[in-house]
Amino acid sequence: MSTSTAIKKLLLGTFAATAYASVAAGPASAQAPGKIPELASTSFAWLGGGEWRNPPAGMRGPIRNDPAFPYNGNNDRVGQQVTVRMGNWRDPVLKPWAAAKMKATNDEVIAGIRQVPFSAQSRCYPGGVPGQLLYPAEPFYFIQTPKQVWMIWQRDHMVRRIFLTDKHSEDVKPSWFGESIGHYENGDTLVIDTIGLSTKNSYIDNFRTPHTTKLHVVERLKLAADGKMLEALVKVEDPDTFNEPLHMMQRWRKVNNPLLETVCAENNVDYFSQNLFPIPEADKPDF
Repeated sequence: MSTSTAIKKLLLGTFAATAYASVAAGPASAQAPGKIPELASTSFAWLGGGEWRNPPAGMRGPIRNDPAFPYNGNNDRVGQQVTVRMGNWRDPVLKPWAAAKMKATNDEVIAGIRQVPFSAQSRCYPGGVPGQLLYPAEPFYFIQTPKQVWMIWQRDHMVRRIFLTDKHSEDVKPSWFGESIGHYENGDTLVIDTIGLSTKNSYIDNFRTPHTTKLHVVERLKLAADGKMLEALVKVEDPDTFNEPLHMMQRWRKVNNPLLETVCAENNVDYFSQNLFPIPEADKPDF
């Protein structure tokens, strides 16, 4: 059985189990219709990604591209050569160590040491939190149960789990997606609180903005009234990296897209000798 088939069966089983539990429990304890946003389906997905959008007025926004090195992406269509992302390491919100680390990655590109800097999606790494929300081109899906919400990306079927509780564990071991807890608000919003994020090859954006293990991320995923758009307002706090909290936004549109299987590492080699960041490899085979 393929991974995509297994997840589809899990989705169908989840919906059936949740519906049965609601009916069996009776009206007093069943979840009333419309109390939570309908994010999960076996037939539709959420597609978006790219760069962080600006937050509402009055909030400190995300790190941007270094103005000395304008970024021209594949979709900009400005009639100029596509360039790579060079983070603005001079942004005053950055602590000195973070600015120095961003400058070092820029300098590698300028010196021709690494023609294309690290990118989680292209090099088959998890994007971390909140960076995973920027994965472009391929959709992601939700599974919603009474105790957990899963976010599943088509690329490598990466899974992030949100536990529907109000308290973090006393001892959280750092990991790619950390420990996420959450709750629903106002019938249209999923609020996610995440700590315990590892720092190796983990960045909050596409400009390789680093963080420490003190990173604290709060995401508010709000479903549009017509159910066709999903918007996230993200707050990032890390007193050892930033001089004040950052706020970013992301949006996705609902698309009719059944879950497919995409394997990042297949045929992913450095054909043009650009000294690309190596993809993760196991020390020994699984079988």
